[in-house]
This record gives sequence, C-alpha cells and structure tokens, in this order.
Amino acid sequence: MDIQANIKAVLSELPAGVRLVAVSKFHPNEAIEAAYAAGQRIFGESKVQELTEKHLALPKDIEWHFIGHLQTNKVKYIAPYIAMIHAVDSFRLLAEINRQAAKVNRVIPCLLEIHIAAEESKYGFTFDGCRSMLREGDWKELENVSVCGVMGMATNTDNEEQIKKEFESLRHFFDELKSEYFLHDDRFKEISMGMSHDYPLAVKAGCTLVRVGSKIFGDRNY
Repeated sequence: MDIQANIKAVLSELPAGVRLVAVSKFHPNEAIEAAYAAGQRIFGESKVQELTEKHLALPKDIEWHFIGHLQTNKVKYIAPYIAMIHAVDSFRLLAEINRQAAKVNRVIPCLLEIHIAAEESKYGFTFDGCRSMLREGDWKELENVSVCGVMGMATNTDNEEQIKKEFESLRHFFDELKSEYFLHDDRFKEISMGMSHDYPLAVKAGCTLVRVGSKIFGDRNY
C-alpha cells in the first residue's frame, strides 16, 4: 500500500476549495506518518481514546477532525485540541461542546450532521428536526462553538443516481440554512460529504470536505 501515492492521487481529483480529510481511524501511527510525509495535515478519527493517543504521539501541526458519533461524556477529552467536530446530531451535544470549549477558552468549529441516507442506522438530524432546532434559537447563545456547515453520509449503495440525489439534497439544505440563519456569517461555509467510494459524486454536488479512508490507507484493521 503506497499511502503517499494514494494521497497524491486523491488530491489530484479534488478541485480548489475542496479539502481532504484523511480518515485514519483504526490505522496505525506509521500510516498517518506516511500520509503526513506526503503533505497531508487533516486527519479524521471516530474513537476518542484512539484519537487522544494519536494526538499525543504525532506531530502537533496535524488538524484533527472528529467524524464519528460523539457521546457527550467524551467531549471533554478532545475539547482542548480538536479542530472540527463533524457529526453534531443534537442540541444537547452542541451545548456540551460549548461548555467544554469554554473551560479551555476555545471556540470549536462544528458541523450539523443531517440524516440524508435511506438507512435507519445512520445518525443525524432530520431536515425538519434541524430546522426546528435552529428556529428555536438557543444555539445563538453558545459563544464557544461555531456552526460552520453541515455533514452527511449517503446510502451505502451502488446506485449512483440515489447517492447523487442525497448529496444534492444536502447541498440544497446547506443553501437554505445559509440564507435563513447564516447569511452574514462567513464561518458557515462547509459541506462535509463523500467517502472513498462516492467522493467524486460529492465533489460534483458541491462539497467542501471529503472524508476518504480506505482509498488512502487500505482496509481498516479492526
């Protein structure tokens, strides 16, 4: 597995304005170091303990993104250093991130996870649930989080037309939220969607972040 060549191949397919999150969860530090040597600086993890160990051991200019389902009682462990939390799926979690960020005098960038897939097992706000949360307005009082955009996972299917529609639905929802709630907030600009098997479709739909793992690092070591 030539990780450096894989990084360069993926980056060559991304247009300006689309950033690569190299999904390093379940992969060893050596794999991350190889990607780092190729110039990659943004890495995605989904387990707090694993992320903490990697953060302590690896170069300090790495930008760590938490991309998995985050439990409220684990937020405090990553609040001091996390660069972005992709999967905020409740106001309760957003409020806890704000509380822990305040303790370490930080403002943590967050993305609202939206459930766009047909699979029930995936997490995230429904479109209406997210609208309701934003309409209620309590999030505006949270000074130590920055709502920077949306995140979504498409259905795990070979049907590219379905994946395309799901990605486009997230892009349209981002546009709706931007115009209604974040029109004058330049921080609200991120659409995190697309993984190893479908990121080209996400790019066409207008993403700004892709989360690519197996195409870079190979199959995970569970």
